[in-house]
Amino acid sequence: MALKTTRLLLAAAFLGASAFSVSAQDYKPENPECIAPANPGGGWDFTCRQVGKTLQDLKLIDTTMQVVNLAGGGGGVAYAEVVNKRNDSNDLIVAASTATATRLAQGAYPGNTMDQVRWVATVGADYGVIAVAADSPINTLPELLDQMKSDPASISVAGGSAVGGWDHLKVLIAANAYGIEDVRTIKYIAFDGGGEAVTQLLAGSVQAFTGDLSEAKGFVDSGDIKVIAVLSPERLDGEFADFPTAKEQGIDAIGANWRGFYAPGNMSDEAYNSWVSMIAELYASDQWKGVMAANGLAPLDLQGEEFEQFVSESVAKIQDISKEIGIIK
Repeated sequence: MALKTTRLLLAAAFLGASAFSVSAQDYKPENPECIAPANPGGGWDFTCRQVGKTLQDLKLIDTTMQVVNLAGGGGGVAYAEVVNKRNDSNDLIVAASTATATRLAQGAYPGNTMDQVRWVATVGADYGVIAVAADSPINTLPELLDQMKSDPASISVAGGSAVGGWDHLKVLIAANAYGIEDVRTIKYIAFDGGGEAVTQLLAGSVQAFTGDLSEAKGFVDSGDIKVIAVLSPERLDGEFADFPTAKEQGIDAIGANWRGFYAPGNMSDEAYNSWVSMIAELYASDQWKGVMAANGLAPLDLQGEEFEQFVSESVAKIQDISKEIGIIK
């Protein structure tokens, strides 16, 4: 399969998704907990904290959701913890994203597969961005890619996913679309979460950042970084309208990172259906629509079996891309 084809498949993977409704359940978690599989400041951390706060605001949970940051292995440490030690916890959900599907697709969680957990629901999709420090002489994506092409050693790109993970793949997709034939020459440095990756950018340790809009927004607002490309089909609305797309700069690179949750594989059906119902109610609320608008999240409404099928298809598509660029055989 041509890389362009798989790129378009990935970009379209979340389009046309229809809502899956489930009736409200009697079960309510006594000690709701969300594991963010990275350090504070990244997309998984954002997902846990924003969803936890909104669930409480909507009175869908009776107490504050505890957020536990469990970084390591591009989400692998958290995945193994849930599968091996928390497999029957009814009060636990774990933040997940395209990065999770990417690591599963590449066999990067040793001994773990997607069917060992229960896939709960999505809460939106987060478009990828490529950014540089605010004081960087680089102002456009073609300028960055030209420098990568002429002097690969001069540019290191930081991301919050592991090598070969979704943040890494976004840069490779852009480079491939720009005509860099051997994308393996691109220097990518992995950190445990987007927040840590941006910190390294600001420290001057790297020259560019690859992540998602929700990760970058706070650093843009503080004047620390500038977004040189959003990997969306067209410019986003509102306060994101100033960010140029890769496409308008002549680079056909699109990448959307879904955000959602999985739960322990042996969670009871009652608890699982309740979590699915709560996330569906959250997604439909005006409060969550406000969170999405404020953070540049695109619509993506999948729950239960429909979400599980979506993850399965995503894993298969990412395997195709990973084989094409030599990350897996």
